Amino acid sequence: MAGHHIPHFQNDGGHRQIEVGVKEFMCTGASAPFDHPHIYIDMGDEQDKICPYCSTMYRYNPALKANQTNPPGCVFHVKAA
Repeated sequence: MAGHHIPHFQNDGGHRQIEVGVKEFMCTGASAPFDHPHIYIDMGDEQDKICPYCSTMYRYNPALKANQTNPPGCVFHVKAA
């Protein structure tokens, strides 16, 4: 889909649960070189979903924006080469 941006989240802090403001996103695990395959997760009608690779529980929080997480700092940013 051209122009459709899907947020990416990471779990460098080893958190059991991360609250996110979207129900469709990518999980990257931790930062490289400790990441796992970047997988698409769709919560659908559910309020939470567990990543099958890193076991992070993602919970939907409608009070958060797409670029926010609780705990803070779990948004993945592509680093320029």
